[in-house]
Amino acid sequence: MTATAPAGRPATSSPAPGDLVAAVRGRQVLLDGALRPATLHVADGRVSAVDAYDAPVEGPVLTAPDHAYVLPGVVDTHVHVNEPGRTRWEGFASATRAAALGGVTTFVDMPLNSIPPTTTTTGLTAKRRATTGQLSVDVALWGGAVPGNLDDLRPLWDAGVMGFKCFLSPSGVEEFAPLGPAGFDAALRTVAEFDGLVVVHAEDPTVLAGAPVRPGGSYRDFVASRPHEAETAAIARVVAGARETGCRVHVLHLSSARALDLLADARAEGLPVSVETCPHYLTFDADAIPDASPAHKCCPPIRDAGNREALWDALRDGVIDVVVTDHSPATAQEKLRGGGDLQQAWGGVAGLQVGFQAVAHGAAARGIGIAQVSRWMATGTADLVGLGHKGRLAPGADADVLVLDPRTPLHVDARTLAHRNPISAYDGVELSASVTATVLRGRVVARDGAVTAGTGRLLSRP
Repeated sequence: MTATAPAGRPATSSPAPGDLVAAVRGRQVLLDGALRPATLHVADGRVSAVDAYDAPVEGPVLTAPDHAYVLPGVVDTHVHVNEPGRTRWEGFASATRAAALGGVTTFVDMPLNSIPPTTTTTGLTAKRRATTGQLSVDVALWGGAVPGNLDDLRPLWDAGVMGFKCFLSPSGVEEFAPLGPAGFDAALRTVAEFDGLVVVHAEDPTVLAGAPVRPGGSYRDFVASRPHEAETAAIARVVAGARETGCRVHVLHLSSARALDLLADARAEGLPVSVETCPHYLTFDADAIPDASPAHKCCPPIRDAGNREALWDALRDGVIDVVVTDHSPATAQEKLRGGGDLQQAWGGVAGLQVGFQAVAHGAAARGIGIAQVSRWMATGTADLVGLGHKGRLAPGADADVLVLDPRTPLHVDARTLAHRNPISAYDGVELSASVTATVLRGRVVARDGAVTAGTGRLLSRP
């Protein structure tokens, strides 16, 4: 990438991490769903105008290679940072650095596994305090709905959380208990009163309790312990709750394609139900995952190749709305607990830095254009949480930009990823493109592997 300047003025040095730019220029800029040559002028952190490719610019210009894509920064609405309380697992400094390197300019942090969880305004204050001075990208926060905190939901909403996460089955941490049927209905009714959003980990506890649990490293045995029926039963409950209360609900990390008909029917009925899936469900195949590989353990689990392709089809058909990473790292001690016994290992895939590139790779292999990937991972996710100034390149939007270079392959080495603990299911994966630059509100925050810290902001619900 090079910097350009108007005739008669010396060209500035190529913008580096920390530099503000007056414009971003490329031959393949994503505007209104189409790629075209353009110059994005930047003022006060926003896109001030969209101009011709060769338009003059006063000041530094980040110019993408002709073959590279200039896209809106990714908005990842499902990230577990774990700070405060479990910062050894992940923290805001390491997570936002990984995000910047992966083209993620905004993410929304889940209300667990931090201590305290973000289930009260006191917990929200602790979480906000923990972000101070640590953010390389913008961060917003989810609240949590747990037994006994109905009276906390409206105050959390008024304080600016983006919505409320809940579990229908055990979460894995004692301080974030699941909601039973009555508690779930009560939370939906409460949140519906102020038109909030409830996002649901949808696995049915009764189905899980009846599933075979075989200790050991067999990935197939682990998948059998989290069967398709756990998701379909829980999602049926979520859909019924939306129908009964009118509350907006969002199904998190859909793994099972068998729930797609339920979700399509809910959409046809006009219910306020949306759904996400994750890069690891679109990338991996349970039958190809080696046994005793806790890096691949997540709940719900990665399933077979046929299921994976059905998820891709559902994305194309619009049944699945968005793709998010569900970045959920842990220490080596937690991931390796049980010495390869997948029933004991902590569940979660660390993919914040590579998730967008993995989906772009998989999409290209299936003939899906990068514009669609950006809709799933930037525009759609921004709209889910009401951040209309994010996830798009248009006048008035935040000047959040990533450059994706399809001629720069990415070999993923977990030891070099920026998140805190060097464990990832993507270790050793070869991807066909790399994010080579990330711009946040007009400032270069990552470029060619270097990151500038302290430029992110803590966001609240508009």
